[in-house]
Amino acid sequence: MKGALSDIHINFSEDRLFVLNLALAFIMFGVSLSIDTKNFKEITRNPKSVLTGFLSQFILLPALTFVFVYFTRPLEGLALGLILVAACPGGNVSNFFSQLSKGNVALSISLTAIATIVASFFTPLNFEFWSNLYLGEHMSREIRMETFKMLKTIFTILGAPLLLGLWFKYKFSKLASKIAEPIKIISFLILIAFIAVSFLQNLDIFYKYYDYIIYLVFFHNAIALGTGYLFSKLMGNKEEDSRTISIETGIQNSALGLVIIFSFFGGNGGMAIITAWWGIWHIIAGIIMSLIFTRGHLFKFKSAKA
Repeated sequence: MKGALSDIHINFSEDRLFVLNLALAFIMFGVSLSIDTKNFKEITRNPKSVLTGFLSQFILLPALTFVFVYFTRPLEGLALGLILVAACPGGNVSNFFSQLSKGNVALSISLTAIATIVASFFTPLNFEFWSNLYLGEHMSREIRMETFKMLKTIFTILGAPLLLGLWFKYKFSKLASKIAEPIKIISFLILIAFIAVSFLQNLDIFYKYYDYIIYLVFFHNAIALGTGYLFSKLMGNKEEDSRTISIETGIQNSALGLVIIFSFFGGNGGMAIITAWWGIWHIIAGIIMSLIFTRGHLFKFKSAKA
C-alpha cells in the first residue's frame, strides 16, 4: 500500500493550478482591505496575545505535528502533508470564526496579517526543517524541494496581493471599505467551492484511503485547536484572546498547501489528499468550535490573570 499511495497523482491540471493561484491572490487582496491601523495597534496594545498566537502557529503546531507523525507513523506522503499544513499560515476564514466564537476579531486580523507576511519565510523553513528531521536521508527524491523558489512563490500569491491591497485601501479608502465585505464573502465561497470540487473529483482516492486520512486529519486538527487554546491560557491571556488563538492555530491555509504541492511536489497523492481533506474538515471543525465556545460548556475555566 505504501508504494501505491506514493505513486498516486491527484486529478489537478495546470489550468486549475493557475486558477487556484488567482483565487488565493484575490483572497489575500480582500483580507488586506479589512486591515486597519487599529489592527496593528493591537500588536503594541496586546503584545502578549500577539506573541502567543505567533508562537502557537509557527513554533508549537509544527513541533507537535512532528511528534504526532513520529508516533503514528503514517505513510510518507500523508506525514508530509500534515507537516506542510502545519507549516502554512492561518486561513482567512479564521477571522469569520473568531467573530462567530465571540473572540478578539482585531487580534485575529492582526495575526492573519502577521502570518501572511512571515509565511514567505517560515512556511518553507518549517516544512524543510521538520520533514528533514522526520525522514532525513530516507526522503523520496521527488519530495525534496527548492526552498528559495518556494519562498518566491508564497510571496507572489500571499505577500504581493496583501501589499497591493494595503496600497489600494490607502489610495481609495472609501471604495475599499465598500468592497471589503463583499470580496471577503465571495473569496470564501470561491475557496470552499474550489477545494470541494477538487476533492470530489478525487473521491475514489479518498474512499480507498479514508481509514488513514480521516483519523489523521481529525486528531491533527484537534491538536492544533487545543494547542492554541491551552497555550494561550497558560500564558495568562483573556478568554476572548484564547478563543481567537485557538481558531488561528486550527484554521490553516490549506489552499496554499495545495499550490505548493502541485508546484513543487508533482501533485503527490498522499500530500494532496491530506491537504484537501484538511481544507474541508477545518471548516466543519471551525463551526463546531464556535458553537462550543459560544455555549461555553467545555471552556468555563479562566486563567489566573484573565
